[in-house]
Amino acid sequence: MNQNESITLQAPAKVNLRLEITGKRDDGYHELYTIFQKISLFDRITLSKTDQKGISISTDSLKIPSDSSNLAYKAADALLKHCNVQCGLSIHIKKKIPSEAGLGGGSSDAAATLTGLNRLLNLQVDEKTMLGLAVRLGADVPLFILETGTAIATGIGEKLSPVPMESPLWFLVVFPGISISTKWAYTTFSKDNLLTNQQKNITLYNSIKDSNEVKSLLYNDFERVILPAYPEIEAIKRELCDEGAVGALLSGSGSSVFGLFQSEGECEKALQSLQKDTGHQVFMARSI
Repeated sequence: MNQNESITLQAPAKVNLRLEITGKRDDGYHELYTIFQKISLFDRITLSKTDQKGISISTDSLKIPSDSSNLAYKAADALLKHCNVQCGLSIHIKKKIPSEAGLGGGSSDAAATLTGLNRLLNLQVDEKTMLGLAVRLGADVPLFILETGTAIATGIGEKLSPVPMESPLWFLVVFPGISISTKWAYTTFSKDNLLTNQQKNITLYNSIKDSNEVKSLLYNDFERVILPAYPEIEAIKRELCDEGAVGALLSGSGSSVFGLFQSEGECEKALQSLQKDTGHQVFMARSI
């Protein structure tokens, strides 16, 4: 196959350094204030033009669909329809980001599909249009269209403000293999009357300096309902801190937990210790 008939992209994971649920809208969506951080844990997306009509999906994971319900399929379909292009396309997803883990893997795969297809077919769709297509696929998808590694998001997560991260951050991400429904997490949060109309402290940063500043930001409203329901997640947080993390937090609605470390060496040392825990997937990653 010629080089111009195929393209491969890395699709990074994200963690939420902070996540506040600030309100509920009439359409049922929740308003958020969150700080996204992309990390060096990647899926690989390969897009190839084919002679056969339509879009086909293949993957090395049994945990994600390989049909039209896959978010990458929906992304390709949306962009091709928007540009009124008929093209045979195969999408291969090599998964490394755990599914349903609060790490944005599906959203990142969808964004990589949009970006890659735009390049592969030389569609020349501008960023504003791409972001519009992305938000219709999911609230996290626009983040992965942007080249920035760190961003503050408001609205349902689609209003993004890039923030420079001045020093690299090191993370250990632990996925305990628990599937937590995002819908359940939001519903439980609302039912528990934790949602109030009081104005939360919304801060926009010109930059974020280092792990000490990030430590002061670490907060996730979902922990108020998820930690009581899943004590093993709280145990992972404690274990990460015992291994030297300056802070640990649930990412998104979980079930992944990340520990923040001050150096690569300290992170590596903790990785060696935590990898002994069978049943948990443990990943070392840095901010990107």
